Amino acid sequence: MAAPEFEDIIYEVRKRAAWIIINRPKLYNAFRAQTIEELIAAFKLAADDKGVSSVVLTGAGDKAFCTGGDQSAHEGQYDGRGIVGLPIDELQSIIRDIPKPVIARVNGFAIGGGNVFATLCDLTIAADTAKMGQVGPKVGSVDGGWGTALLARHVGDKKAREIWFLNEQYTAQQALEMGLVNKVVPAAELDAAVDAWTDTIGERSPTALALAKRSFNADSENIRGISQMALNAVKLFYDTAESKEGVNAFNERRKPDFHAFVK
Repeated sequence: MAAPEFEDIIYEVRKRAAWIIINRPKLYNAFRAQTIEELIAAFKLAADDKGVSSVVLTGAGDKAFCTGGDQSAHEGQYDGRGIVGLPIDELQSIIRDIPKPVIARVNGFAIGGGNVFATLCDLTIAADTAKMGQVGPKVGSVDGGWGTALLARHVGDKKAREIWFLNEQYTAQQALEMGLVNKVVPAAELDAAVDAWTDTIGERSPTALALAKRSFNADSENIRGISQMALNAVKLFYDTAESKEGVNAFNERRKPDFHAFVK
């Protein structure tokens, strides 16, 4: 299937795998509204292509998988449609709902919203140079849904709280040990390892894979409701001086003083 012209992403079909690559390496593959719209369109292409058995989500270059929302496009709200100015809930849903395994190829930093993407993907394979973690409370934000509740399913409740409350960065090996990553390989072997997985999946029954994925998802489907409620709460939070202090401090490269704005 012919892909449309994209600006922020690259869409390629390699044998039976659709590769969706966030192509903003100078910004560590942070996403803006246009990036999210293009990612949604690319996942729809992969979903409709009967020749595609799996999807690989990754970032361009060797420094970052994705580092979340582009803070330069975030002044109270982001710069597009959706509850918070980004149709992030649509993208998160299609990663979950596409009836094909989605593999996160973590080639560098998977931070903030990027870490949520890795959490949502069915499988995650990381280069040994990758770093993962959350930054929300450091910049006046939070992902109250998939990024918290589903993360706790993967790594356990205590560890998920540590990730969100302390905002530390974890090595690929630490992510593997906590259950956030399925496999870690040397950076030079990352593509070969991904190809091995996609080649294997390409030999499996598409209907059986779809049924298995839907069965796994059914057990945690209640998180979708939590996510929708949380997004509406976050929209209100983004309008507060406390949240804006996080964005301003990030852009001004200083430490935020959130307590100055707590009422």
